[in-house]
Amino acid sequence: MRRLRLALRLLAIQRTLIKHGLEEFVWATHLFRPVGWLRRMIPRRARRDDLGVRIRRCLEDLGPIFVKFGQAVSTRRDLLPPAIADELAKLQDRVPPFPADLAVAMVEQALGGSVEEIYARFDREPLAAASIAQVHAAQLQSGESVVVKILRPGVHARVARDVELLYAVARLARRYSVDARRLRPVEVVAEFEKTLSVELDLMREAANASQLRRNFDGSDMLYVPEVYWDYCRSDVMTMERISGIPISDIDALKARGTNIQRLAHNGVEIFFTQVFEHNFFHADMHPGNIFVDVEDPDYPRYVAVDFGIVGSLSDRDQLYLAQNFVAFFNRDYRRVAKLHIDSGWVPAHTRIAELETAVRAVCEPIFERPLAEISFGLVLLRLFETARQFDMEVQPQLVLLQKTLLAIEGLGRQLYPELNLWETAQPILEQWLRRRMSPRRHIERLVEQWPQISADLVALPDVMHRLVQSAVEEPHVATGRSGANGPQPSKPLWGLAALGGLLVVGGGSWLVAAMTLAWAGWLALGVGIGLLAARLAVKV
Repeated sequence: MRRLRLALRLLAIQRTLIKHGLEEFVWATHLFRPVGWLRRMIPRRARRDDLGVRIRRCLEDLGPIFVKFGQAVSTRRDLLPPAIADELAKLQDRVPPFPADLAVAMVEQALGGSVEEIYARFDREPLAAASIAQVHAAQLQSGESVVVKILRPGVHARVARDVELLYAVARLARRYSVDARRLRPVEVVAEFEKTLSVELDLMREAANASQLRRNFDGSDMLYVPEVYWDYCRSDVMTMERISGIPISDIDALKARGTNIQRLAHNGVEIFFTQVFEHNFFHADMHPGNIFVDVEDPDYPRYVAVDFGIVGSLSDRDQLYLAQNFVAFFNRDYRRVAKLHIDSGWVPAHTRIAELETAVRAVCEPIFERPLAEISFGLVLLRLFETARQFDMEVQPQLVLLQKTLLAIEGLGRQLYPELNLWETAQPILEQWLRRRMSPRRHIERLVEQWPQISADLVALPDVMHRLVQSAVEEPHVATGRSGANGPQPSKPLWGLAALGGLLVVGGGSWLVAAMTLAWAGWLALGVGIGLLAARLAVKV
């Protein structure tokens, strides 16, 4: 039944492509190549609309996931003809809306009252409509101007259907393609599914907005609107209405005398601050979600909306990523190669010198050049070739970050083509790494982890007592000597020795790191030395 459902969905996709005059994409698939000669026998229909219009309308008909793909691609004007990029940009906030009566009914059901009782004013005409939800302007009874975001009816079922299709295609790719297997398509789809599940729960989006607002509280670079929690549910969200110029309206920004160069530099700084300082970043940075407050044109401020997709990294990935960026900026390609091996992103048997040479060949040409002169499409293609050569696997946890970085680069290209992305980011990352590696930060982390450390120390005497008691009561087992019934299993006191060594190192570290923990350091140091002495006193 599942296979039949997937097959029907694939046929529906092909029918939609043909409906919008995109049958060349259907004929290009492997399924139809053997009978490609039939194409010449089918009369060609006259096409009234441009290619960009047909692609946009096709993606709208195919559903939310395909619309999101079009949104992501629309930011890469260096890879698309301008006419197609302009049409795909309409997918950011000009998707056809669903009926206003249905929107009102969903709000009333979610909030438990009529819109007239809940809001002082509720505009039935939507401000914007996107693939997952649409937004209506309103006013609270207390007078605040707000926007009400409402999920599209039936969006859960449509997303689930298309995600199932993506999994099927990913499994086929993993099964039949070595290159696709290296790209870990199933894991990538799983990450995409996680982000979609958050995006389909507006309570989680509201929580994301509140966290981002706290992170940038008082910032002169980014403003995040306030959430009104009493008017939020899983399918309805109410937040402060903001004003500003869309980031894509470059002419309007210039007409207001906006400092475009400062705006572009601030965008890069905001991104790297979110990723490395806060470890919580807005991961849906297409132009439809970004506005500019130009109250002071010389110091413009970004205003962000739509917080359904956010990302974060593990401490390990965060550190390796920052070190990789800094190594790239310093053209230390050997360091880049070693970091890739140490992090497990490439196999451990990879030769550092060979990977270093390959990375240098890809990255060296792009340095010290403005964005307008850099073909990131070509760079990505060459990196793909390098990845295939060294069996480099895609890291699903970094997919959101990569997507966001590409969007930032697309925005930077539109705003200020002369922006040097590397020159702007390098000092931010170097400063973060210095703080991350400083003794003060190590002390702060130690204090943060002290509750767990103290709990372990409380349990430590009992653990050591059991280990020592076991060694005393069964010396022949611990030393591997023969018993009355023949040879006994060999269990030397290497466990005690290892524990002793660990405590010596840990105790010394505590003493060096924080004098407030000196008693713990002396305790661990003394016990560790005692265990090491016990180990040396026993003959194996």
